[in-house]
Amino acid sequence: MSKKQSTFLIEERVGRNKLNLIEKYNSLKRPLILDGAMGSLLQQRNVPLDKNLWSSLANITNSKEVSKIYSEYINAGAEIITTNTFRTNPYAFRHSNLNITHEEFVHHSVKLLLDIIGEKDIIAAGSNAPAEDCYQKERTLSLQELEYNHKIHIELLWENDCDVIWNETQSHWDELEIICKFCNENSIPYIVSLYFNDDLKLLSGEDLYEAVQFAADFSPIAIGFNCIKPQVLKNYINQSVLPKTWGFYFNCGPGKVNDEIIYCGVEPQNYIEDIKPLLELNPLFAGSCCGSTPSHTRAIKDLFDELY
Repeated sequence: MSKKQSTFLIEERVGRNKLNLIEKYNSLKRPLILDGAMGSLLQQRNVPLDKNLWSSLANITNSKEVSKIYSEYINAGAEIITTNTFRTNPYAFRHSNLNITHEEFVHHSVKLLLDIIGEKDIIAAGSNAPAEDCYQKERTLSLQELEYNHKIHIELLWENDCDVIWNETQSHWDELEIICKFCNENSIPYIVSLYFNDDLKLLSGEDLYEAVQFAADFSPIAIGFNCIKPQVLKNYINQSVLPKTWGFYFNCGPGKVNDEIIYCGVEPQNYIEDIKPLLELNPLFAGSCCGSTPSHTRAIKDLFDELY
């Protein structure tokens, strides 16, 4: 997996004092504010992305813009920032042409966020995405390849001082099982956030309720729901019971959630009106997903200031 010699050498880690998400929630006595989109925002700012690496390419080619977006979300009020590592996993990296090793790629990508956080009381959430495309139903990787992909990526995110592993947009049972068992067995604090269709099923076909019950047995910090529209989650709530600890961040694009070019289609104030009823159900965190901007985060912060 190693490539040519690079300038992004891994610096010696001094060991960051990791923050505890639940302790922060208990101290604030309200939902934590999760950041918003990175990839679609880079698209809107005409930063080139990559078919395989998606927005993580910008960690190398446009790192200043990535750092700027981190700062904008923090200034808007975000208390959890996800690393721009949605596609720094081994499978995506294998199809790239970067002149660095995979370990250097992940290290550099996480360090971009940690440098911006500094001593701030901000949770660094290491983003771990599905091994293949988020909206892909068909599986092309073997179970062994999936296990290698997630275990290596989670280990690298954790070893590079992320506070929590943010397993997001997960919609295949095999990956859900790998992630939950690995994090639980290794005492790695983690969130698992699920993506599902309008029929309340994973892309691999299982009922969402079954997936939630399965994940809950492996003690995640919370079970999230992301990149769906608010009404789809509300449909689930009307038919089932939410996990004890949960959170959400909804798609703010104008069309289908799997559009390749994603623009903002839900204005911040409209988004606030959509999520207000859900706050009565005591989520651990609330944020926004594809198509959103720091303005959405600011709107959530203003709402929380008003309510809490």
